[in-house]
Amino acid sequence: MVDLFVAPPGWARWDGVIHRCTLGRGGVRRDKREGDGATPVGLFAPRRVLFRPDRIAPPVSGLPVAPIRPDDGWCDDPDDPAYNQPVRLPYPGRHERLWRDDALYDLVIVLGYNDAPVVPGRGSAIFLHLARPDGGPTDGCIGLALPLLRRLAARCRSDSRIHVTDRRSRGAPAA
Repeated sequence: MVDLFVAPPGWARWDGVIHRCTLGRGGVRRDKREGDGATPVGLFAPRRVLFRPDRIAPPVSGLPVAPIRPDDGWCDDPDDPAYNQPVRLPYPGRHERLWRDDALYDLVIVLGYNDAPVVPGRGSAIFLHLARPDGGPTDGCIGLALPLLRRLAARCRSDSRIHVTDRRSRGAPAA
């Protein structure tokens, strides 16, 4: 089981070790809204693991694992019935493509944010994914280095939890 604790300005604590992570360009917010770029505060269960089969080997996980295909997307249109759900491309509603040119979605852990039930406008596509090489912010997700993300995926189960707080992490080095 994984219990990952995430806090600003970009720290993730797992198994007593503090790691760097990247958070949303809009900060960490309790009142997350679609398009604000913020990482939502809360307690989230990991739902499944996605990976780019042309770039990495299938990861081991206690969660369902599925390859990302070139026609995979995620609806981020609050007015669409498929809001905050995976979709097949081409798709008429606003969406993001999961098969990306950059490596950010080569390995993804989908988080149970705004999915039970889905509330239009509360935010979509909140993932643990790879951090940008330059350490830049995400669009609201949590970015981690590939070795750590692989280890997390391997240990994740349905009873794992990702804790995101808007309080600065105690004991973390200053940014």
